[in-house]
This record gives sequence, C-alpha cells and structure tokens, in this order.
Amino acid sequence: MFLSLILIVACSPTSNTNSAAESVNLTISAAASLKNGMEEIKLLYHREKPNIKLTYNFGSSGSLQRQIEQGAPVDVFISAATDKMDTLEKQGLLLDNTRKNLLRNEIVLIVPQGKATGIRDFADLTRDTMGKIAMGEPKSVPAGQYAQQVLTTLKILQQVKPKAVFARDVRQALNYVETGNVDAGIVYLSDAKSSSQVKIVATAPAGSHSTVLYPIAVVKKSQNVQAAQDLIEFLSQERAKTIFASQGFKLAE
Repeated sequence: MFLSLILIVACSPTSNTNSAAESVNLTISAAASLKNGMEEIKLLYHREKPNIKLTYNFGSSGSLQRQIEQGAPVDVFISAATDKMDTLEKQGLLLDNTRKNLLRNEIVLIVPQGKATGIRDFADLTRDTMGKIAMGEPKSVPAGQYAQQVLTTLKILQQVKPKAVFARDVRQALNYVETGNVDAGIVYLSDAKSSSQVKIVATAPAGSHSTVLYPIAVVKKSQNVQAAQDLIEFLSQERAKTIFASQGFKLAE
C-alpha cells in the first residue's frame, strides 16, 4: 500500500520537475517594419529556448492596436509609434512595468533602383512632372504619420497630397516602389535597406518629424507572462541588438 502511494505521488502532474521545458507558444504583434529582423531573431531564439515557439502577427501599428483592444490573444506588442502604446496603456491593456522603448528608426525618401526619376530631395516631390508617391495611411500607419509630419514641416504637404498613394502598412509602400508602380516612396530606413530594388535619395531633415520610437510591452491578458518578459529581455541583449542594427535600426537609448 505504501509503495503504491509513492508511485502515485511520483507520477502526479504536480510533482513534474520538467515544467520549465513545457512548450509555450508566444504570439507577438509587431509593426510590419520589424519583419526581417524579427524573423532572423526567431531562429536565434529557438536555438536558445527550443521549448518557446514564436508566432508573429505583422501589420500596421494602428491595426494591431485595434486587434488588442478587441481581445486578440497577444502576448507581446511592439509598436512603431508611442501613441498606439499610450492608448493601450491608458485603457489598462498592458501589464504594468513591462513597457520600454526598444528601437529607433529614420524616415527616408526612396525611388525605384535603376529608374531615372531625377528625384534627389523631398522638394522634388512638388514638381509638376512628379508621378505617384507611396506612403503609409497616416491614420493607422506610423510611417505615414511621420511622412505627413515631414511634408508639413517642409511646407509641401498640400502639393504632395494629390499624388499620394496610401498603403495599409510600410511594407506595402515599399513594394509599390520596388515594382515601379510609383515614382517615389517615404518609408523607414530599415525597410529601404532590406530591398535591393530601391534607392535612398534623401533622409528626412532632423527635427522634421517626431522621433521614430518602437516601444514594447507585455499585453495584460497574456497567459505566458514570464515567457513574454523573457523575450523582451532577450530583445534588449547584444545579440538581438546586432541583428536590429544590421537592419538599419538604432538602439532606443
């Protein structure tokens, strides 16, 4: 009888010492501009924590914000703008003391590689011969908001607006330029560097737009809080920083 009790206790789930090795699926909603870097980090992270599966949901920060507000099962949110994260924080949808600024980026003007457009600066976007210009939809895409700020600061927004082709996220804006469907585009430096089909012709002047910050936080409804916090810590470490830097990002600090 005593031996039977020992066997029952030993086999009981509550006595399992391997719980740390149990498989965990983390869902990360991240700004579309992070796609290349995060995919590379997934491979690196899997080697270090093979029991953690990272599932990505890329899109415009505004769309991802709304999904979280509507109860989407998300563990970690990485936005390309602080206002999206601010909104979620004010609604109490983020886990306290998990938010931090992860990365910075720049806004650049690009044209199709090998196509003679004669565009060398933002001011050239006002020319009468200027065709279509791709940028993110300002209402939901942070890259579009920053682009609008740049054009406003340079006092050319009203001249450029009729030529604008608004994209659902920054990657779509990049694709419009890559395929030659537009003559120019306004995107992040990291996106421009990811493509051999576009050429950077100008960087937005200093002070012409808000600082492009990427805040990260654990979503309050996460069922994997410790694993989510561990991932955020990993993304702040040197190995991840090296990957982000190679993509054109800068460290938030």
